[in-house]
Amino acid sequence: MVYNLFCIWNYDGKIAFEDIIEATQDFDIRYCIGTGAYGSVYKAQLPSGKTVALKKLHKTESENPSFYKSFCNEVEVLKEIRHRNIIRLYGHCLHNRCMFLVYEYLGRGSLFCNLANDEEAQELNWSKRVNIIKGTAYALAHMHHHCPSPIVHRDVSSNNVLLNSELEACVSDFGTARLLDPDSSNQTLLVGTYGYLAPELAYTMSVTTKCDVYSFGVVALETMMGHHPGEFITTLSKPCTQQLLVKDLLDPRIPLPTCGKDMQDVLLVVKQALACLSSDPKSRPSMEDVANEFSASKASMNSSFFDVSIYQLMQYQVHVL
Repeated sequence: MVYNLFCIWNYDGKIAFEDIIEATQDFDIRYCIGTGAYGSVYKAQLPSGKTVALKKLHKTESENPSFYKSFCNEVEVLKEIRHRNIIRLYGHCLHNRCMFLVYEYLGRGSLFCNLANDEEAQELNWSKRVNIIKGTAYALAHMHHHCPSPIVHRDVSSNNVLLNSELEACVSDFGTARLLDPDSSNQTLLVGTYGYLAPELAYTMSVTTKCDVYSFGVVALETMMGHHPGEFITTLSKPCTQQLLVKDLLDPRIPLPTCGKDMQDVLLVVKQALACLSSDPKSRPSMEDVANEFSASKASMNSSFFDVSIYQLMQYQVHVL
């Protein structure tokens, strides 16, 4: 696999290697806005006035073949994808002395950080939260069903859903994404974020789109609850959990929904999340099914929002149109 030292695409203006170095003063710590397991993210304003984000591989990790492969993998996957809910990769520099990826800059940061901060969480009202989940579903449906080869993200989490200035979702971090080969078992090493991994990955290394579906269910529930659902997921089969009312599950930092559309949308998100969290992969809907449910929904329901239980949603006893 051979790459140019510096390559740019999917961009309306010009970006020069020298502009990146100058804009970050050779990746000075002052421009660093985040650090991950094997790289740091920098914010850079180009001479055109455009702001971009740069993911730079740490020098010590750049000599590690697995990290280099992850960077190359992200380039291979993202350069072919154009979707409003998937982060845009403008280009890359893959050289053993300086390795970085150039992305669009999303100023609101991750969904995880927005939910963790009380002030920012309160800004995420129910319609905004529902829209974030819908955007994430549309992105995953596009990857799974509308690309030349199905793409499994393998690390869907609230940390990897970024928000733009309009609080719309963009799925990010494709370093571990996998193009599915219909002629292969698609077995691989276990990757992902603890707390979002599908349970079947404990006994099989076979990657399927249903692994992403489970992770999406966790993110959807997390967004409604305001925090990671944790052990709540493992108790879904217990009567005491199923008797809970949906309204008592929701993030208490914002008022319960009052308008019909918000009530209907919140129930639909929780209903879809619970279906995605089935321990049996075959029982989970596809992301296209989920996306179609969101696209077709109308503000109508046959039960009082405040009386709906987890059991009713799991058994589809609430008719959400």
